[in-house]
Amino acid sequence: VQLQASGGGLVQAGGFLRLSCAASGSTFSVNAVAWYRQAPGKQRELVATISGGGSTNYADSVKGRFTIARDNVKKTVYLQMNSLKPKDTAAYYCTQAMKSWVPRDPLEYVYWGQGTLVTVSS
Repeated sequence: VQLQASGGGLVQAGGFLRLSCAASGSTFSVNAVAWYRQAPGKQRELVATISGGGSTNYADSVKGRFTIARDNVKKTVYLQMNSLKPKDTAAYYCTQAMKSWVPRDPLEYVYWGQGTLVTVSS
């Protein structure tokens, strides 16, 4: 399984971006996927998850602004990010577990994309 993240860039505060995570492999459509982010000098943070069945969850910091969705035909998971804030600046990574439900343990996310950089200017 290979994950390819894209869609990052420079945007002004209040703007929007849509990140994409395209996957190879036959197991993508049934397994849980998550977006993490890591800002410079900070720990990696879980942003949003989507189960194989389509259930979603969000970090409190992005709830109401970000939306995670999946297109299993295209083997792609999206992260729509609206009302962006400077504190959203980070490298964003998509990752896939080998189970349908969202794992509690981050170590259960097996496959990782290379990351895409989001920079929000004030």
